[in-house]
Amino acid sequence: MNTNNITLKGITWNHSRGFTSAVATAQRFHELHPEVEITWEKRSLQAFADEPINELAKRFDLLIIDHPWTGFAARTGVITPLDKYLPKSFMNDLEVNTVGKSHESYSFNNHQWALAIDAATPVAASRMDLLKEQGCEIPKTWDELIALAKKGLVAIPGIPQDTLMSFYMVCSTLGEDVCISKDYVVSQETGLKALDLLRQLGEHIHEDCFNMNPIQVYESMSSSNRFAYSPFAYGYSNYSKNGYAKYILKFHDVLLLNGTPLITTLGGTGLAVSDQCKHKKTAIKYAQFVADPLIQRTIFYDNGGQPGHRLAWKDTYTNSNSLNYFKDTLPALDRAFLRPRYHGHMFFQDNAGAPIRDYMMNGGNHKDVMSLLNKLYKKSIDLKW
Repeated sequence: MNTNNITLKGITWNHSRGFTSAVATAQRFHELHPEVEITWEKRSLQAFADEPINELAKRFDLLIIDHPWTGFAARTGVITPLDKYLPKSFMNDLEVNTVGKSHESYSFNNHQWALAIDAATPVAASRMDLLKEQGCEIPKTWDELIALAKKGLVAIPGIPQDTLMSFYMVCSTLGEDVCISKDYVVSQETGLKALDLLRQLGEHIHEDCFNMNPIQVYESMSSSNRFAYSPFAYGYSNYSKNGYAKYILKFHDVLLLNGTPLITTLGGTGLAVSDQCKHKKTAIKYAQFVADPLIQRTIFYDNGGQPGHRLAWKDTYTNSNSLNYFKDTLPALDRAFLRPRYHGHMFFQDNAGAPIRDYMMNGGNHKDVMSLLNKLYKKSIDLKW
């Protein structure tokens, strides 16, 4: 037995985009560095959003994380500031060439806490065959969306996490970003308008959608003829590839609200290294390998990944293989709103979606909803964990 062998463990989420892409890059890295064995485990999409990274960092060397954890990471030091170890030229390339604010989303307190190997934001998706069959066109405005929803053809991800992201989206599009003031989430005027627009849509969305995340929306659209259009769900280029599902989905930029393209809420994932990793140098070398633009647009993409590097989004091969998913949705990525990343924001994110979801489903007093959101927000500002 070679006592110099190195074993690293990673944790990602349970979808081809998150898992098989990681496994493929780990295998190729092993082939190039036989002394290094990297194994990846997976967890549900909800656990990916919820489970504190300080607990994961105790058990895993490599972590695929959601960028709202960045402020927590910076304050607690549970993951490694990668800029201290990686070449400046490499970091500069990522800063310039990562899609939208993806690279910035993992920067906090002048350090880079993860590499944006994956980029996503809510985009529109269509079953072109079903729309044609129903004599319908892709909605270009909010009013056209409501008209299509009244026909029962529209699906949205309606779990609390996603309804909160939709609230952020509508507020930003109306001209006001959330969580800027220390006194309220967003102004009363903007917040109430956003809630009422979402309720207007929610009235015409099937109740099943309020238990769906983006993956479940796309699985439903690509495996049955139930829904023909989704106006905003975190994009998954997998469903635009031949053979991935029974029916192929065509992805687009999002529609207009009051003449302005929706400013959706940035998602994507970052590859981080636990500060407790015993082989930090090797783990960081692997992270650099995964984020390399050549690997991003080949091995990573070919095995289900959704790259974070701009060269992969503009690449002829990746677009020809995905009905131009990347080229057609890039404008949405580039204008996407960067979620708050202050230390206590995960508390707000975990709790604020449910009342918005309930209002979208059942209506009620929108001022009561805003009052509750503001109370949750103030509590999150004061958190010291």
